[in-house]
Amino acid sequence: MKAVVEAKDLARWYGEVVGLNDLSVTIEEGITGLVGPNGAGKSTFMKLLVGELRPSRGGLRVLGLDPFANQALYRRLGFCPQQDALYDHLSGRGFVTLCMRMAGFPRAEARRRAEHALERVGLGDAMERRCGGYSKGMRQRTRLAQAIAHDPELLIVDEPLTGLDPLARHRVLELFRELAGAGTSILVSSHVLHEVQSLTERIVLIHRGRLLAQGSVSEVRRLLSRHPRKVRFTVREPRRLAGALLRFEHVHSLTLGEGGALQVETADLEALCNSLPAVAAEVRPGIQSLESSDANLEAVFDYLVG
Repeated sequence: MKAVVEAKDLARWYGEVVGLNDLSVTIEEGITGLVGPNGAGKSTFMKLLVGELRPSRGGLRVLGLDPFANQALYRRLGFCPQQDALYDHLSGRGFVTLCMRMAGFPRAEARRRAEHALERVGLGDAMERRCGGYSKGMRQRTRLAQAIAHDPELLIVDEPLTGLDPLARHRVLELFRELAGAGTSILVSSHVLHEVQSLTERIVLIHRGRLLAQGSVSEVRRLLSRHPRKVRFTVREPRRLAGALLRFEHVHSLTLGEGGALQVETADLEALCNSLPAVAAEVRPGIQSLESSDANLEAVFDYLVG
């Protein structure tokens, strides 16, 4: 895959406050989730990517170009910021049309693109209303519409799901999948971790301005070998299963719960799963279900920044 973002020893500070500190990361085509706690540097990184800020140190290339004050690059980027910045006296269509006019599109083309983008984000019936009367979720979708109306190669979205109701969230996530399927690369920052994971397995996790982890959720989780994996079983005879699993060295602990619940901590999840068919045939405990809840993005996030 081709890299859309390449950062090398990237740093940005505001006086004595460090926003990013020696961040080196390569982001390839497709959808990538940018995650990290508040104050981690995600918004600073995005503003550097779209050329709003100049790096204090280090190198940065976006679509092969230096992004700062680069007008040739702006037409190829779409940016949906977290900040609520609309012209409240304009209609939704008027606002997005103005953005397209400022991007250099002729009047008729700008209007056509604005209408199409607003329909894609679910605001087709509200595009004539003034932005000042929009709800928080509608304002968020209007900002998203202006970010996609010019068909960018790279879409950068900062907390795009904030303020959206469940139906609007689903619609926006489907839109991201549709855009990615058509070839648009997307970098999405969000605190709604399970929704990031529903979009992509690829994550970049930054903390205190530094890269903490990068890769798929499963790859990052495998690196955390010092943390046992937790597996929860529902079993008709939990004590029988617990007794059989105790003989394996990779099983660290067993906890019996109510209603046939059994929690197992293991250093080797693959070995545990491979041994289960033989154990089930030997002791017949009646395994009804099993799940490993700490393999998801939220668990990885907690392990790394906790």
